[in-house]
Amino acid sequence: MLRLPIGAAVLALVIAVFPRVGKAEPPEGADPALRPWFESLKQPGTGVSCCSISDCRPVQYRLAPEGYEALVGSLWIHVPNDRILRNQKNPLGRAVLCRSPASGTIFCFVPGPET
Repeated sequence: MLRLPIGAAVLALVIAVFPRVGKAEPPEGADPALRPWFESLKQPGTGVSCCSISDCRPVQYRLAPEGYEALVGSLWIHVPNDRILRNQKNPLGRAVLCRSPASGTIFCFVPGPET
């Protein structure tokens, strides 16, 4: 009988049960043609991919004394300076916040057009 280490067995089970992990669907109303743009976003300072289209949402934003804030649900949350992608072409024409749906960790933020 083949015996797998417990970690390998759990990983195999997760892959079997959740084959689409990492391939989450885009939010309702998202333009699938923008998927490459979302996937091109890189975390500031690391070059690691920020996200996918499923992690990002257009948001209302404002500039507060401490920096950018994004409206998530009914709460204004502070966007850390090191998560802001400045000088990034933005085809949406609105601010975009990419964050973990599970933990709320902000991966990156692309400001909208400044008025």
